[in-house]
Amino acid sequence: MVCPPEVLELVSRFGAYREKYKSAEYNETQLRNEFLNPFFEALGWDIYNKYGYSEGYKDVIHEDRVKIKGVTKAPDYSFRIGRERKFFVEAKKPSINIREDPGPALQIRRYGWNAKLPVSILTDFEEFAIYDCTIKPSDKDDSGNSRIFYCQFSDYAEKWDWIAERFSKNGILHGGLDTYTEDLVKGKAGKGTVTVDKEFLASLETWREALAKNIALRNSDLSIRELNDAVTKTIDRLVFLRICEDRGIEREDQIRVIGEGKDVYTRLTDLFRYADDKFNSGLFHFSDEKGWDESPDTLTLALKIDDKTLKEIISELYYPKSQFEFSVMPSDILGQVYEQFLGKVIRLTEGHQAKVEEKPEVRKAGGVYYTPTYIVDYIVKHTVGELIRDKTPIEIASLRVLDPACGSGSFLIGAYQYLLDWHLLWYMEYLAPLLKNGASPGSKEVCDLLPSGVRQILVKGKRGKSQDHPLPVYQVSETDWKLTTDE
Repeated sequence: MVCPPEVLELVSRFGAYREKYKSAEYNETQLRNEFLNPFFEALGWDIYNKYGYSEGYKDVIHEDRVKIKGVTKAPDYSFRIGRERKFFVEAKKPSINIREDPGPALQIRRYGWNAKLPVSILTDFEEFAIYDCTIKPSDKDDSGNSRIFYCQFSDYAEKWDWIAERFSKNGILHGGLDTYTEDLVKGKAGKGTVTVDKEFLASLETWREALAKNIALRNSDLSIRELNDAVTKTIDRLVFLRICEDRGIEREDQIRVIGEGKDVYTRLTDLFRYADDKFNSGLFHFSDEKGWDESPDTLTLALKIDDKTLKEIISELYYPKSQFEFSVMPSDILGQVYEQFLGKVIRLTEGHQAKVEEKPEVRKAGGVYYTPTYIVDYIVKHTVGELIRDKTPIEIASLRVLDPACGSGSFLIGAYQYLLDWHLLWYMEYLAPLLKNGASPGSKEVCDLLPSGVRQILVKGKRGKSQDHPLPVYQVSETDWKLTTDE
Protein backbone atom coordinates (compact mmCIF):
# COMPACT_ATOMS: atom_id res chain seq x y z
CA MET A 1 0.00 0.00 0.00
CA VAL A 2 1.55 3.28 -1.17
CA CYS A 3 1.76 6.05 1.41
CA PRO A 4 -1.18 8.44 0.69
CA PRO A 5 -0.33 11.96 -0.55
CA GLU A 6 -2.09 13.54 2.43
CA VAL A 7 0.30 11.73 4.80
CA LEU A 8 3.30 12.77 2.69
CA GLU A 9 2.04 16.36 2.95
CA LEU A 10 1.82 16.02 6.77
CA VAL A 11 5.38 14.70 6.85
CA SER A 12 6.62 17.55 4.67
CA ARG A 13 4.85 20.19 6.77
CA PHE A 14 6.11 18.77 10.05
CA GLY A 15 9.67 18.69 8.72
CA ALA A 16 9.48 22.27 7.46
CA TYR A 17 8.18 23.70 10.76
CA ARG A 18 9.60 21.13 13.17
CA GLU A 19 11.01 23.64 15.66
CA LYS A 20 7.63 25.38 15.92
CA TYR A 21 5.82 22.10 16.59
CA LYS A 22 8.40 21.04 19.19
CA SER A 23 8.05 24.27 21.16
CA ALA A 24 6.35 24.25 24.56
CA GLU A 25 3.55 26.46 23.20
CA TYR A 26 2.35 23.85 20.71
CA ASN A 27 -0.14 21.71 22.59
CA GLU A 28 -1.62 18.23 22.31
CA THR A 29 -5.03 19.41 21.04
CA GLN A 30 -3.36 21.22 18.13
CA LEU A 31 -1.31 18.12 17.35
CA ARG A 32 -4.38 15.91 17.27
CA ASN A 33 -6.36 18.25 15.03
CA GLU A 34 -3.55 19.11 12.62
CA PHE A 35 -1.66 15.82 12.38
CA LEU A 36 -3.04 12.75 14.17
CA ASN A 37 -6.68 13.02 13.07
CA PRO A 38 -5.77 13.25 9.36
CA PHE A 39 -3.09 10.56 9.84
CA PHE A 40 -5.64 8.02 11.13
CA GLU A 41 -8.22 9.16 8.58
CA ALA A 42 -5.69 8.14 5.95
CA LEU A 43 -5.71 4.70 7.59
CA GLY A 44 -9.43 4.48 6.86
CA TRP A 45 -10.88 5.38 10.27
CA ASP A 46 -14.02 7.54 10.57
CA ILE A 47 -12.37 9.93 13.02
CA TYR A 48 -15.17 12.53 12.94
CA ASN A 49 -18.08 10.05 12.75
CA LYS A 50 -19.09 11.36 9.33
CA TYR A 51 -21.33 8.31 8.85
CA GLY A 52 -23.38 9.30 11.89
CA TYR A 53 -23.08 6.04 13.86
CA SER A 54 -24.62 5.95 17.33
CA GLU A 55 -22.26 6.16 20.30
CA GLY A 56 -22.05 2.39 20.68
CA TYR A 57 -20.86 1.83 17.10
CA LYS A 58 -18.50 4.71 16.34
CA ASP A 59 -15.16 3.78 14.78
CA VAL A 60 -13.27 6.01 17.18
CA ILE A 61 -14.05 7.07 20.73
CA HIS A 62 -12.10 10.13 21.81
CA GLU A 63 -10.77 10.27 25.37
CA ASP A 64 -11.82 7.04 27.09
CA ARG A 65 -11.77 8.12 30.76
CA VAL A 66 -9.07 6.78 33.08
CA LYS A 67 -6.92 7.92 36.03
CA ILE A 68 -3.17 7.60 36.47
CA LYS A 69 -1.51 8.45 39.79
CA GLY A 70 -4.75 9.95 41.06
CA VAL A 71 -4.99 12.43 38.18
CA THR A 72 -7.79 12.14 35.64
CA LYS A 73 -6.31 11.11 32.32
CA ALA A 74 -7.61 9.46 29.18
CA PRO A 75 -6.32 7.43 26.27
CA ASP A 76 -6.90 9.96 23.55
CA TYR A 77 -8.34 7.50 21.02
CA SER A 78 -10.02 4.13 21.28
CA PHE A 79 -10.24 2.42 17.86
CA ARG A 80 -13.04 -0.10 17.46
CA ILE A 81 -14.69 -2.51 15.07
CA GLY A 82 -18.37 -2.61 15.99
CA ARG A 83 -18.37 -2.43 19.78
CA GLU A 84 -15.02 -4.19 20.18
CA ARG A 85 -11.94 -2.17 21.10
CA LYS A 86 -8.91 -3.02 18.97
CA PHE A 87 -6.24 -0.62 20.21
CA PHE A 88 -5.71 2.64 22.10
CA VAL A 89 -3.68 5.59 20.89
CA GLU A 90 -2.15 7.97 23.42
CA ALA A 91 -1.09 11.35 21.99
CA LYS A 92 1.70 13.52 23.36
CA LYS A 93 2.85 16.91 22.16
CA PRO A 94 6.12 16.79 20.16
CA SER A 95 8.14 18.51 22.88
CA ILE A 96 7.97 15.21 24.84
CA ASN A 97 10.69 12.68 24.09
CA ILE A 98 8.75 9.45 23.52
CA ARG A 99 11.86 7.34 22.93
CA GLU A 100 13.40 8.18 26.33
CA ASP A 101 10.57 9.25 28.71
CA PRO A 102 9.22 6.24 30.71
CA GLY A 103 6.06 8.05 31.90
CA PRO A 104 4.04 8.04 28.66
CA ALA A 105 5.11 4.46 27.95
CA LEU A 106 3.83 3.29 31.34
CA GLN A 107 0.61 5.22 30.73
CA ILE A 108 -0.29 3.58 27.41
CA ARG A 109 0.76 0.13 28.66
CA ARG A 110 -1.53 0.44 31.71
CA TYR A 111 -4.45 1.44 29.50
CA GLY A 112 -3.89 -1.50 27.17
CA TRP A 113 -3.17 -4.06 29.91
CA ASN A 114 -6.33 -3.20 31.85
CA ALA A 115 -8.48 -3.29 28.71
CA LYS A 116 -6.82 -6.61 27.77
CA LEU A 117 -5.68 -5.24 24.41
CA PRO A 118 -2.61 -6.95 22.96
CA VAL A 119 -1.03 -3.73 21.66
CA SER A 120 -1.51 0.04 21.74
CA ILE A 121 0.19 3.07 20.21
CA LEU A 122 2.04 6.07 21.67
CA THR A 123 2.73 8.93 19.26
CA ASP A 124 3.42 12.64 18.91
CA PHE A 125 3.50 12.31 15.10
CA GLU A 126 7.25 12.97 15.16
CA GLU A 127 7.66 9.57 16.84
CA PHE A 128 5.44 6.50 16.54
CA ALA A 129 5.81 3.66 19.06
CA ILE A 130 3.84 0.41 19.47
CA TYR A 131 3.77 -1.30 22.86
CA ASP A 132 3.05 -4.89 23.78
CA CYS A 133 0.29 -4.61 26.41
CA THR A 134 0.13 -8.28 27.36
CA ILE A 135 2.97 -7.82 29.86
CA LYS A 136 2.01 -6.35 33.24
CA PRO A 137 3.50 -2.84 33.49
CA SER A 138 5.69 -1.72 36.38
CA ASP A 139 6.85 1.68 37.63
CA LYS A 140 10.40 0.36 37.37
CA ASP A 141 10.20 -0.22 33.60
CA ASP A 142 12.09 2.10 31.28
CA SER A 143 10.62 3.59 28.12
CA GLY A 144 11.85 0.75 25.94
CA ASN A 145 10.29 -2.02 27.99
CA SER A 146 7.67 -3.89 25.88
CA ARG A 147 8.18 -1.49 22.94
CA ILE A 148 7.92 -3.64 19.83
CA PHE A 149 8.03 -1.03 17.06
CA TYR A 150 9.46 2.46 16.73
CA CYS A 151 9.88 4.89 13.87
CA GLN A 152 10.05 8.62 13.22
CA PHE A 153 7.85 10.75 10.96
CA SER A 154 10.49 10.68 8.23
CA ASP A 155 10.03 6.87 8.07
CA TYR A 156 6.27 6.91 7.41
CA ALA A 157 6.58 6.64 3.63
CA GLU A 158 8.83 3.59 3.92
CA LYS A 159 6.90 1.96 6.82
CA TRP A 160 3.38 2.84 5.65
CA ASP A 161 2.59 -0.55 4.17
CA TRP A 162 3.63 -2.29 7.41
CA ILE A 163 1.59 0.10 9.60
CA ALA A 164 -1.49 -0.04 7.35
CA GLU A 165 -1.51 -3.82 7.21
CA ARG A 166 -1.89 -3.94 11.00
CA PHE A 167 -3.60 -0.70 12.05
CA SER A 168 -5.73 0.54 9.15
CA LYS A 169 -9.43 -0.27 9.44
CA ASN A 170 -9.27 -2.40 6.31
CA GLY A 171 -6.15 -4.18 7.58
CA ILE A 172 -7.86 -5.07 10.84
CA LEU A 173 -10.98 -6.30 9.01
CA HIS A 174 -8.70 -8.60 7.00
CA GLY A 175 -7.02 -9.97 10.12
CA GLY A 176 -3.71 -8.10 9.94
CA LEU A 177 -3.70 -7.00 13.59
CA ASP A 178 -4.93 -10.37 14.85
CA THR A 179 -2.17 -12.21 12.96
CA TYR A 180 0.43 -9.77 14.29
CA THR A 181 -0.67 -10.10 17.92
CA GLU A 182 -1.06 -13.89 17.70
CA ASP A 183 2.56 -14.11 16.62
CA LEU A 184 3.53 -11.91 19.57
CA VAL A 185 1.74 -14.14 22.05
CA LYS A 186 3.26 -17.30 20.56
CA GLY A 187 6.70 -15.76 20.86
CA LYS A 188 6.19 -15.28 24.60
CA ALA A 189 4.82 -18.75 25.36
CA GLY A 190 5.99 -19.90 28.79
CA LYS A 191 7.53 -16.54 29.71
CA GLY A 192 5.08 -15.93 32.56
CA THR A 193 3.04 -12.97 31.32
CA VAL A 194 0.18 -12.11 33.68
CA THR A 195 -3.14 -10.99 32.21
CA VAL A 196 -5.31 -8.48 34.04
CA ASP A 197 -8.07 -11.02 34.72
CA LYS A 198 -5.67 -13.48 36.38
CA GLU A 199 -4.05 -10.68 38.37
CA PHE A 200 -7.41 -9.33 39.53
CA LEU A 201 -8.67 -12.81 40.45
CA ALA A 202 -5.51 -13.40 42.48
CA SER A 203 -6.10 -10.11 44.33
CA LEU A 204 -9.73 -10.98 45.05
CA GLU A 205 -8.75 -14.36 46.43
CA THR A 206 -6.07 -12.80 48.65
CA TRP A 207 -8.59 -10.28 49.99
CA ARG A 208 -11.19 -13.01 50.59
CA GLU A 209 -8.76 -15.11 52.61
CA ALA A 210 -7.62 -12.15 54.71
CA LEU A 211 -11.18 -10.99 55.38
CA ALA A 212 -12.47 -14.50 56.09
CA LYS A 213 -9.79 -15.14 58.72
CA ASN A 214 -10.24 -11.76 60.38
CA ILE A 215 -14.05 -11.78 60.39
CA ALA A 216 -14.14 -15.35 61.72
CA LEU A 217 -11.71 -14.36 64.48
CA ARG A 218 -13.54 -11.18 65.53
CA ASN A 219 -17.11 -12.47 65.06
CA SER A 220 -17.17 -15.91 66.64
CA ASP A 221 -20.97 -16.30 66.53
CA LEU A 222 -21.19 -16.33 62.71
CA SER A 223 -22.39 -19.41 60.86
CA ILE A 224 -20.62 -20.62 57.72
CA ARG A 225 -23.32 -19.10 55.53
CA GLU A 226 -23.16 -15.77 57.37
CA LEU A 227 -19.37 -15.71 57.07
CA ASN A 228 -19.49 -16.34 53.32
CA ASP A 229 -22.14 -13.64 52.87
CA ALA A 230 -20.24 -11.14 55.00
CA VAL A 231 -16.94 -11.62 53.16
CA THR A 232 -18.46 -11.62 49.66
CA LYS A 233 -20.62 -8.54 50.27
CA THR A 234 -17.75 -6.57 51.79
CA ILE A 235 -15.51 -7.27 48.78
CA ASP A 236 -18.36 -6.64 46.32
CA ARG A 237 -19.14 -3.26 47.90
CA LEU A 238 -15.53 -2.11 47.94
CA VAL A 239 -14.91 -3.12 44.33
CA PHE A 240 -18.22 -1.66 43.12
CA LEU A 241 -17.56 1.72 44.73
CA ARG A 242 -13.94 1.69 43.54
CA ILE A 243 -15.15 1.11 39.96
CA CYS A 244 -17.61 3.99 40.41
CA GLU A 245 -14.72 6.24 41.42
CA ASP A 246 -12.65 5.41 38.33
CA ARG A 247 -15.67 5.90 36.05
CA GLY A 248 -16.56 9.30 37.49
CA ILE A 249 -19.79 8.16 39.17
CA GLU A 250 -18.40 8.60 42.68
CA ARG A 251 -15.97 11.07 44.23
CA GLU A 252 -12.34 10.16 43.62
CA ASP A 253 -10.32 8.62 46.47
CA GLN A 254 -13.19 8.43 48.98
CA ILE A 255 -12.34 4.83 49.95
CA ARG A 256 -8.61 5.62 50.05
CA VAL A 257 -9.22 8.49 52.50
CA ILE A 258 -11.23 6.19 54.78
CA GLY A 259 -8.43 3.61 54.62
CA GLU A 260 -5.89 6.15 55.82
CA GLY A 261 -7.75 6.86 59.08
CA LYS A 262 -8.96 4.94 62.13
CA ASP A 263 -12.15 2.93 62.72
CA VAL A 264 -12.09 2.02 59.06
CA TYR A 265 -15.05 -0.36 58.97
CA THR A 266 -17.31 2.00 60.95
CA ARG A 267 -16.60 4.73 58.41
CA LEU A 268 -17.08 2.31 55.53
CA THR A 269 -20.55 1.42 56.83
CA ASP A 270 -21.44 5.13 56.65
CA LEU A 271 -20.37 5.04 52.99
CA PHE A 272 -22.42 1.88 52.42
CA ARG A 273 -25.53 3.56 53.89
CA TYR A 274 -24.99 6.50 51.56
CA ALA A 275 -24.69 4.05 48.65
CA ASP A 276 -27.98 2.44 49.72
CA ASP A 277 -29.73 5.81 49.35
CA LYS A 278 -28.02 6.65 46.07
CA PHE A 279 -28.06 3.36 44.16
CA ASN A 280 -31.11 1.61 45.69
CA SER A 281 -29.38 -1.69 44.94
CA GLY A 282 -29.54 -5.14 46.50
CA LEU A 283 -25.81 -4.82 47.14
CA PHE A 284 -26.68 -2.10 49.67
CA HIS A 285 -30.02 -3.02 51.28
CA PHE A 286 -30.20 -2.20 54.98
CA SER A 287 -33.85 -1.37 55.70
CA ASP A 288 -37.34 -2.49 54.69
CA GLU A 289 -38.50 -0.93 51.42
CA LYS A 290 -41.78 -1.10 49.58
CA GLY A 291 -41.56 -3.46 46.63
CA TRP A 292 -38.56 -5.40 47.96
CA ASP A 293 -39.18 -9.07 48.75
CA GLU A 294 -35.65 -9.64 50.00
CA SER A 295 -35.06 -9.14 53.72
CA PRO A 296 -32.73 -6.26 54.56
CA ASP A 297 -29.12 -6.98 55.53
CA THR A 298 -28.98 -6.68 59.33
CA LEU A 299 -25.74 -8.62 59.64
CA THR A 300 -22.85 -6.87 57.92
CA LEU A 301 -23.18 -3.37 59.38
CA ALA A 302 -22.53 -4.79 62.86
CA LEU A 303 -19.39 -6.75 61.91
CA LYS A 304 -16.06 -6.23 63.64
CA ILE A 305 -13.13 -6.03 61.21
CA ASP A 306 -9.61 -4.93 62.14
CA ASP A 307 -8.24 -1.74 60.60
CA LYS A 308 -5.03 -3.49 59.54
CA THR A 309 -6.88 -5.99 57.33
CA LEU A 310 -9.01 -3.35 55.63
CA LYS A 311 -6.15 -0.89 55.18
CA GLU A 312 -4.12 -3.47 53.29
CA ILE A 313 -7.03 -4.34 50.98
CA ILE A 314 -7.87 -0.70 50.30
CA SER A 315 -4.24 0.19 49.55
CA GLU A 316 -4.20 -2.58 46.92
CA LEU A 317 -7.18 -0.99 45.15
CA TYR A 318 -5.16 2.14 44.33
CA TYR A 319 -2.03 3.13 42.45
CA PRO A 320 0.91 2.57 43.03
CA LYS A 321 0.21 -0.77 44.79
CA SER A 322 -2.45 -1.51 42.19
CA GLN A 323 -2.03 -1.42 38.42
CA PHE A 324 -5.82 -1.78 37.93
CA GLU A 325 -7.67 0.93 36.01
CA PHE A 326 -11.34 0.02 36.36
CA SER A 327 -12.52 2.70 33.95
CA VAL A 328 -11.17 0.73 30.98
CA MET A 329 -11.53 -2.81 32.36
CA PRO A 330 -14.27 -4.47 30.23
CA SER A 331 -17.39 -5.81 31.92
CA ASP A 332 -16.84 -9.28 30.44
CA ILE A 333 -13.45 -9.49 32.19
CA LEU A 334 -15.06 -8.46 35.48
CA GLY A 335 -17.75 -11.10 34.92
CA GLN A 336 -15.26 -13.82 34.07
CA VAL A 337 -13.20 -13.04 37.17
CA TYR A 338 -16.29 -12.98 39.36
CA GLU A 339 -17.48 -16.40 38.19
CA GLN A 340 -14.05 -17.84 38.92
CA PHE A 341 -14.14 -16.15 42.32
CA LEU A 342 -17.52 -17.74 43.12
CA GLY A 343 -16.05 -21.18 42.41
CA LYS A 344 -14.57 -21.25 45.91
CA VAL A 345 -16.25 -21.17 49.31
CA ILE A 346 -15.22 -20.47 52.91
CA ARG A 347 -15.63 -23.17 55.53
CA LEU A 348 -15.03 -23.09 59.29
CA THR A 349 -12.82 -25.49 61.24
CA GLU A 350 -13.75 -26.77 64.70
CA GLY A 351 -11.74 -23.93 66.19
CA HIS A 352 -13.81 -21.38 64.16
CA GLN A 353 -10.91 -20.65 61.81
CA ALA A 354 -11.69 -19.86 58.17
CA LYS A 355 -10.43 -21.99 55.28
CA VAL A 356 -11.06 -21.29 51.58
CA GLU A 357 -11.55 -24.24 49.25
CA GLU A 358 -13.07 -25.11 45.87
CA LYS A 359 -16.76 -25.97 45.82
CA PRO A 360 -17.27 -29.73 45.38
CA GLU A 361 -19.29 -29.27 42.18
CA VAL A 362 -16.54 -27.06 40.69
CA ARG A 363 -13.86 -29.58 41.61
CA LYS A 364 -15.90 -32.37 40.02
CA ALA A 365 -16.49 -30.35 36.82
CA GLY A 366 -12.81 -29.48 36.51
CA GLY A 367 -13.25 -25.74 37.02
CA VAL A 368 -15.56 -22.81 36.33
CA TYR A 369 -16.42 -21.97 32.74
CA TYR A 370 -17.36 -18.51 31.50
CA THR A 371 -19.37 -17.88 28.33
CA PRO A 372 -17.28 -15.77 25.89
CA THR A 373 -18.71 -12.38 24.92
CA TYR A 374 -19.14 -13.27 21.25
CA ILE A 375 -21.34 -16.24 22.19
CA VAL A 376 -23.39 -14.08 24.56
CA ASP A 377 -23.88 -11.51 21.79
CA TYR A 378 -24.86 -14.21 19.29
CA ILE A 379 -27.43 -15.82 21.59
CA VAL A 380 -28.92 -12.48 22.66
CA LYS A 381 -29.20 -11.37 19.04
CA HIS A 382 -31.04 -14.57 18.09
CA THR A 383 -33.38 -14.57 21.10
CA VAL A 384 -34.11 -11.03 22.27
CA GLY A 385 -33.30 -9.68 18.80
CA GLU A 386 -35.80 -11.99 17.10
CA LEU A 387 -38.44 -11.28 19.76
CA ILE A 388 -38.39 -7.50 19.18
CA ARG A 389 -37.84 -7.52 15.42
CA ASP A 390 -40.16 -5.06 13.58
CA LYS A 391 -41.74 -3.88 16.84
CA THR A 392 -41.88 -0.48 18.51
CA PRO A 393 -40.77 0.64 21.99
CA ILE A 394 -44.45 0.70 22.95
CA GLU A 395 -44.89 -2.94 21.93
CA ILE A 396 -41.88 -4.19 23.88
CA ALA A 397 -42.27 -1.98 26.96
CA SER A 398 -43.47 -4.93 29.05
CA LEU A 399 -40.71 -7.33 27.92
CA ARG A 400 -39.04 -9.34 30.71
CA VAL A 401 -35.82 -11.32 30.43
CA LEU A 402 -35.01 -14.20 32.78
CA ASP A 403 -31.71 -16.06 33.18
CA PRO A 404 -32.31 -18.58 35.98
CA ALA A 405 -28.62 -19.59 36.15
CA CYS A 406 -27.11 -16.18 35.64
CA GLY A 407 -23.76 -16.50 37.45
CA SER A 408 -22.13 -13.11 36.95
CA GLY A 409 -25.03 -11.98 34.75
CA SER A 410 -23.29 -11.97 31.35
CA PHE A 411 -26.49 -12.80 29.43
CA LEU A 412 -28.58 -10.28 31.37
CA ILE A 413 -25.97 -7.55 30.81
CA GLY A 414 -25.82 -8.52 27.13
CA ALA A 415 -29.61 -8.37 26.82
CA TYR A 416 -29.74 -5.02 28.60
CA GLN A 417 -27.05 -3.54 26.33
CA TYR A 418 -28.81 -4.92 23.26
CA LEU A 419 -32.07 -3.25 24.31
CA LEU A 420 -30.30 0.06 25.01
CA ASP A 421 -28.69 0.01 21.56
CA TRP A 422 -31.95 -1.04 19.89
CA HIS A 423 -33.95 1.76 21.50
CA LEU A 424 -31.38 4.42 20.63
CA LEU A 425 -31.23 3.32 16.98
CA TRP A 426 -35.04 3.12 16.77
CA TYR A 427 -35.51 6.64 18.14
CA MET A 428 -32.76 7.98 15.87
CA GLU A 429 -34.56 6.48 12.86
CA TYR A 430 -38.13 7.46 13.69
CA LEU A 431 -38.19 10.21 16.34
CA ALA A 432 -35.07 12.25 15.57
CA PRO A 433 -36.16 13.22 12.00
CA LEU A 434 -39.47 14.59 13.35
CA LEU A 435 -37.69 16.71 15.94
CA LYS A 436 -35.13 17.91 13.38
CA ASN A 437 -37.98 19.02 11.12
CA GLY A 438 -39.51 21.13 13.89
CA ALA A 439 -42.17 18.84 15.41
CA SER A 440 -42.97 19.87 18.99
CA PRO A 441 -42.45 17.28 21.78
CA GLY A 442 -46.16 17.33 22.62
CA SER A 443 -47.42 16.92 19.04
CA LYS A 444 -49.49 13.88 18.12
CA GLU A 445 -46.94 12.56 15.63
CA VAL A 446 -44.25 12.56 18.33
CA CYS A 447 -46.47 11.19 21.11
CA ASP A 448 -47.62 8.33 18.92
CA LEU A 449 -44.05 6.97 19.00
CA LEU A 450 -43.68 7.09 22.77
CA PRO A 451 -44.68 4.82 25.67
CA SER A 452 -47.77 5.94 27.58
CA GLY A 453 -45.87 7.19 30.62
CA VAL A 454 -43.80 9.58 28.52
CA ARG A 455 -46.89 10.71 26.57
CA GLN A 456 -48.62 11.68 29.82
CA ILE A 457 -45.61 13.71 30.90
CA LEU A 458 -45.52 15.56 27.58
CA VAL A 459 -49.26 16.21 27.44
CA LYS A 460 -49.87 17.04 31.12
CA GLY A 461 -46.47 18.58 31.81
CA LYS A 462 -45.86 16.43 34.91
CA ARG A 463 -42.38 15.05 35.47
CA GLY A 464 -40.75 12.86 38.04
CA LYS A 465 -37.95 14.13 40.27
CA SER A 466 -35.17 12.91 37.99
CA GLN A 467 -36.74 13.94 34.69
CA ASP A 468 -34.83 16.94 33.39
CA HIS A 469 -35.84 16.00 29.85
CA PRO A 470 -39.26 14.59 28.94
CA LEU A 471 -38.28 12.82 25.71
CA PRO A 472 -36.46 9.45 25.74
CA VAL A 473 -33.51 10.83 23.72
CA TYR A 474 -31.58 14.09 23.42
CA GLN A 475 -29.20 15.43 20.78
CA VAL A 476 -25.51 16.00 21.57
CA SER A 477 -24.24 16.88 18.07
CA GLU A 478 -25.39 16.99 14.47
CA THR A 479 -25.25 13.20 14.16
CA ASP A 480 -25.21 11.96 17.77
CA TRP A 481 -28.14 11.25 20.07
CA LYS A 482 -28.22 9.63 23.50
CA LEU A 483 -30.86 7.96 25.63
CA THR A 484 -31.85 9.93 28.72
CA THR A 485 -31.10 8.40 32.12
CA ASP A 486 -34.82 7.83 32.70
CA GLU A 487 -35.19 5.97 29.41
